[in-house]
Amino acid sequence: MPDTTEQPELQEPSLDEQIAAYQREFRDLDPQVEQIVSALGRLNRRMNVAYGRQVAALGISNAEWEVLKTLVLSGTPYRLGPGELAKRLGLTPAAMTHRIDRMAGEGLVTRDRDENNRVRVIVELTDEGRTKWLEAMRMATTFEEDLLQDLSGDERGALGEILIRLLRRVEHEQPDAGGRLTDLG
Repeated sequence: MPDTTEQPELQEPSLDEQIAAYQREFRDLDPQVEQIVSALGRLNRRMNVAYGRQVAALGISNAEWEVLKTLVLSGTPYRLGPGELAKRLGLTPAAMTHRIDRMAGEGLVTRDRDENNRVRVIVELTDEGRTKWLEAMRMATTFEEDLLQDLSGDERGALGEILIRLLRRVEHEQPDAGGRLTDLG
């Protein structure tokens, strides 16, 4: 069962206060760089909290959402081996097994022997799991459209291009720091 414990409200200084404090303590700080990086970090944290609340309302955890998403991204018939799931999610095999056990018990996935290789186990998305994924996607899309409503189409395009450029740089310099964008042109 997902943890639905309400998180305490985040009490942090304003972005301007944070940058002023950093400049006071670290004179070499470029305030423009810090403003961008800190704003991205704060936006990411707040978006993660919002997404967490959305999936919790559906009765699933963020961790379960990640498995559902990974299975959907694998394409039909939405199945992968536990080892491949663990690799794609950056989990240990033991952690992946625990997560699959929990999700199978909730009816979100099934775990069966591969018909072509009885030694191999396959994890497959159930209709219930796909329904939860679709509901979460609808909620996320509404949230994201609301978040970006004040940006014009051109601004959205420019922001997207800039963020992808930054992400590609991080991926190039620190390839072990997370997932990779590959098919973005």
